[in-house]
Amino acid sequence: MTTRPLIAVPARFAASTSALRYAAEVNARALIEAVWNAGGEPATLHPHAPGGTTCPGEVAARLARFDGLLLPGGGDIAPHRYGATAAHATVYDVDDTQDAFDLELARQALDAAIPLLAICRGLQVVNTALGGTLHQDMGGPEREHRHIVHPVAIERLSLLEQATGAEKVDASCYHHQRVDRLGSGLRVTARAADGTVEALELPQARGWFTAVQWHPEDTAHEDGAQQGIFDALVRAARAHG
Repeated sequence: MTTRPLIAVPARFAASTSALRYAAEVNARALIEAVWNAGGEPATLHPHAPGGTTCPGEVAARLARFDGLLLPGGGDIAPHRYGATAAHATVYDVDDTQDAFDLELARQALDAAIPLLAICRGLQVVNTALGGTLHQDMGGPEREHRHIVHPVAIERLSLLEQATGAEKVDASCYHHQRVDRLGSGLRVTARAADGTVEALELPQARGWFTAVQWHPEDTAHEDGAQQGIFDALVRAARAHG
């Protein structure tokens, strides 16, 4: 029996859940199932960053036991993390511990060539970790990408094209922010019709890495192109391990 590669997925904080009496640490079931269906062993990782700061050595040591990392969606990143002096009124669910931990995970995974898939907030985390910035609000209901499925054009010869097997996919989106200035070394590998950055890669990365602004887990159970993104992560993790 083949051992499943171990995929770290940092938890998201939740004020409550229906089955627990306390505040919780959670991950979306669809996300976990997509990793499992790809042949991976998803493992929730407890975010630890007292006072909103991390010890890089501690994060590196914790991450070293895993074969791959998935940075999932979640609340907004604190605007000061990418140099903004004020927060837009629509910024929500900011958590200093979550920000510090995710940002350090992204840095350590890229430095250690650990296969990395970043989704929605995860893409924004990587862009921020590499010195990029974000548009804090895309312009309200008529412009934001919430509760919609729309086509995304994928760059040829990108890792994302290899993973999906397609040059265009239907992407399930739920975000009101997007990339503004690209982080150092990043390349756009997919865009929406309105120009929104929908995917990023890092050509000089030593390990497998791709990031998507949409939520492939939403439709992975019925769309092979979306499941292919998780399959590619697990293949890379197996090779890394």
